[in-house]
Amino acid sequence: MQTAVLIVAAGRGTRAGVGIPKQWRNLNGQSVLSHTLAAFRNVKGLGPFALVIHPDDEDRLHGLDLTDVILTTGGANRNDSVRAGLEALAKEAPDAVLIHDAARPLVSAAVIGRVVDALAVHEGAAPAVEVTDALWRGDANLVAGTQDRTGLWRAQTPQGFRYHAILSAHRTHRGEAADDVAVARESGIAVAIVAGDEDNLKITREGDFDRAAQLMRMKTMGGLPDVRTGNGFDVHAFGPGDHVWLCGVKIAHSHGLIGHSDADVGMHAVTDAIYGALSRGDIGQHFPPSDPQWKGAASHIFLRHACDLAGSMGFTITHADCTLICEYPKIGPHAAAMRAEMARIMGLDPDRVSAKATTSERLGFTGRSEGIAALASATLVRLT
Repeated sequence: MQTAVLIVAAGRGTRAGVGIPKQWRNLNGQSVLSHTLAAFRNVKGLGPFALVIHPDDEDRLHGLDLTDVILTTGGANRNDSVRAGLEALAKEAPDAVLIHDAARPLVSAAVIGRVVDALAVHEGAAPAVEVTDALWRGDANLVAGTQDRTGLWRAQTPQGFRYHAILSAHRTHRGEAADDVAVARESGIAVAIVAGDEDNLKITREGDFDRAAQLMRMKTMGGLPDVRTGNGFDVHAFGPGDHVWLCGVKIAHSHGLIGHSDADVGMHAVTDAIYGALSRGDIGQHFPPSDPQWKGAASHIFLRHACDLAGSMGFTITHADCTLICEYPKIGPHAAAMRAEMARIMGLDPDRVSAKATTSERLGFTGRSEGIAALASATLVRLT
């Protein structure tokens, strides 16, 4: 049975917030519509494809893979747009058609397959999820009563039909309808319910983009959290001075450390480790040494920026480890204070921060007491 796919992408999606329509907005590096098309293309045996867009969106097609896609423009409402898409498929005369909302980019091959299989014995089939929550009726944000949930389902797409039957139904239907199942039933087409999927989310409001992105990451990572590890390394030479800053602690010493900022080699290494885990460069990219405003700056500014960036990307820093490499000053007496200060800046428990030291056995520039090096690692986790 030849089964066509009709994707409706002509809506304006005003509830999803200001900006371009939701089907064209970015979701994990691609447009929502790109993900939706890919979901059906990954299922063998489907085609031809038809795509219905708004006339104002033709300039948004650049970069979209439209190979073997029949393109048409929609009408004043969703029903008009579906009818336009069905008419565009008339020359192909498929046996069946799957009608899908572009704003459902997470539809699974399993859901698609269940609809296709049901069409072998039914004129129509659509996925749905049984209502299990209690239902209320509301009035002015107050509970005004309850609603029996027996026999209630939450409808999803794709909704599948024998092609000629649904085309005839849409040709005779006028006005609005809840979905294509409503149009079909109006024409006497029986529609079978198949199991839907809670992850088959329809992006409707602004917050749905974050939820969809998390679900996609979960599928990509096989349900595992996104764990990142980054490394940082830094070196500063000794110069004139009577103290050094190491991991946020001021330590008296016969020399200072030379640097554009306060030359806190330990804090710089930890900062770069966080940037590395995020794949966001290093300190020099975020705080260029050519910029005079960072002359003599306290390094906690850099570390705090890296921590805030991690949070904005949905990551939690779970551990940081810093090893200082030097002959002098001796780090042991200050290690606890270093851990406490780094933890304070990073918003972590001190048990999640390590600060320690080693020598280079009198070898190299650190062995000759010409400077201090630091090596750090950081572990970040984002729950998918």
